[in-house]
Amino acid sequence: MEGRGKFDLIFCNISTMDCKNGANLEACTCTYESCPRKGSCCDCVDYHRRNGELPGCYFPPEAERTYDRSFANFARATKKELT
Repeated sequence: MEGRGKFDLIFCNISTMDCKNGANLEACTCTYESCPRKGSCCDCVDYHRRNGELPGCYFPPEAERTYDRSFANFARATKKELT
């Protein structure tokens, strides 16, 4: 996975589709503790895609804590980080 962007899902073992394991839960950066998809990357991505959003792990910490998972918020947050 070398050369991938820093906002890729680095916690999900996509090569084996092992998206529901303890390592993912331990590494999950989502601060919404009561989320039933926490640590289940595939379910999380699916849920947010269906809602026109991105998962929290794509966002810098301060933007993630707002729970605004919109593409517009992602663009604002990453624009600040890139400049």
